[in-house]
Amino acid sequence: NCANLASTTIPDTVTSIGNSTFFNCTSLTEITIPDSVTTINSYAFSLCSALTSIYLSSNLKYILEYTFYSCTSLANITIPDSVKYISRGAFYNCLSLTNITIPDSVTSIHERAFYHCSSLAHVNLSNNISAINEFTFNWCTSLTSITIPDSVTVIKCVSFSQCSSLAYVNFPNNLSIIYYDSFYNCTSLTNIIIPDSV
Repeated sequence: NCANLASTTIPDTVTSIGNSTFFNCTSLTEITIPDSVTTINSYAFSLCSALTSIYLSSNLKYILEYTFYSCTSLANITIPDSVKYISRGAFYNCLSLTNITIPDSVTSIHERAFYHCSSLAHVNLSNNISAINEFTFNWCTSLTSITIPDSVTVIKCVSFSQCSSLAYVNFPNNLSIIYYDSFYNCTSLTNIIIPDSV
């Protein structure tokens, strides 16, 4: 909660960013995570409302719960292809985030990961995830289309709810279950083709 902290240097001896390390550092605008870091823990950068760019370690494996929660100025971030999973609420309420590419190294994106990223217009998903979890893209009101990879067999409840600009969804042929309210109030969605596997 260092409200006046505008910049900092993390030494390359650090292997993990602890829980809430930079929580509510509202003057922090940019940070580079050295390649020695493999884990960013829960709430590490939550409420860093001035943070516009962050450069992640090329050896990062885990982005844990609510790591970048309400980093409302964060417009772009590159997730390295070392990351294994993105945990619950990791980018919740990142209002300026416009696009995201999830590398194929990621096998799980937990619930609410991109909840209320209202500027998020382009998403490229990992080809190795098996499910779209609850509330993952809820209230992503700028998202216009999504291609769900063939690895996905389940779309869980409320996953794309309130995506009011979503006009196109490409479902995979291996999809087996679409849970309730997955596309609730997607008012721009006029035509979908649900595969026979569902």
